[in-house]
Amino acid sequence: MTRGSTLSAHPLSRSTGRLAIPAQTRTSPASPPKLPEPPEPLDGFNALPADEASHRLLGCLRNLRWARRIADHRPYPTVEALFAASDEAAYDLTAADLAEALAGETLPPLPDDAYEAAHMALGAAHAAYEARFGHAFVIYLGDISAREALDRTLEAIRSRLTNDPDDERIIAWEELRRLARQRLLTLLADTGR
Repeated sequence: MTRGSTLSAHPLSRSTGRLAIPAQTRTSPASPPKLPEPPEPLDGFNALPADEASHRLLGCLRNLRWARRIADHRPYPTVEALFAASDEAAYDLTAADLAEALAGETLPPLPDDAYEAAHMALGAAHAAYEARFGHAFVIYLGDISAREALDRTLEAIRSRLTNDPDDERIIAWEELRRLARQRLLTLLADTGR
C-alpha cells in the first residue's frame, strides 16, 4: 500500500544523518475588518420626530395620552426601559383613557378557512361581552397558532363573562398592556429597518 508522494526531508547535515524540519513561523491572521454595528431598534425609534413617534405609538397603544407620554420621555436606553415606561403610563390611564384604548381594539382574526359557525360563535360571544362590559374584548394571544386562537378566545370570553365589571376592567387593562408590549416590539422592528 502506498500513501502517495511525500515531501523529502531536508538533511540537517550529511554527517549526522538527522533530518531538519523547516522552521515554522506563526503569524496571527489579519483581523477581519470590523463591520459597523447594526443600529439598535431603539436608535431609530428614539430619533423619530415627536409627532411621528406619537402617531406610530397611537397605532400600538390606541390612546393619545399614553402614546404622547411614551414619545415625550424618549430616548429610552433599552427595550426594557421602554416597556417599563409603557407599563407605568398604562397604570396611570384614567377610565376614559382605558375606554379610548379599548374602543380601538378588535377581535383577533380568524383563520381564512374557519367555518361559518366559528364566525357566528365568535360574533355572538363578542356581542354578549360588549353588551355586558361596554367595550371590545381584548386578549393577548402571544405566539398561539391561528388554529388555537379561536378556541382560546371563545374560552376566555365565556370565562370572563362571569366577571364583575370592575374585575373585568382590570383584566382587560392587563391584556391591553401585554398587547402594547407586543405591538411596541413590532414598532421597533419596523422602525429599525
